[in-house]
Amino acid sequence: MPKYEKLKDAITESNVLSEEEKSQSVKHIEEWVREDKAFGLIYDELIEVNEAFKEIFKELGLI
Repeated sequence: MPKYEKLKDAITESNVLSEEEKSQSVKHIEEWVREDKAFGLIYDELIEVNEAFKEIFKELGLI
């Protein structure tokens, strides 16, 4: 099980967080996972176009 799934489970089972806090936290995690996957796809596609994109990503501090 991925770490983010474990985190989502722990949030859901928490006795400290309200239902609203649990819901918002899980939504944020899911959004971050989607963004991370999207960034990976963008990176892979651009590198395929030209290796120079590696340097651009490094200069921007994205990798």
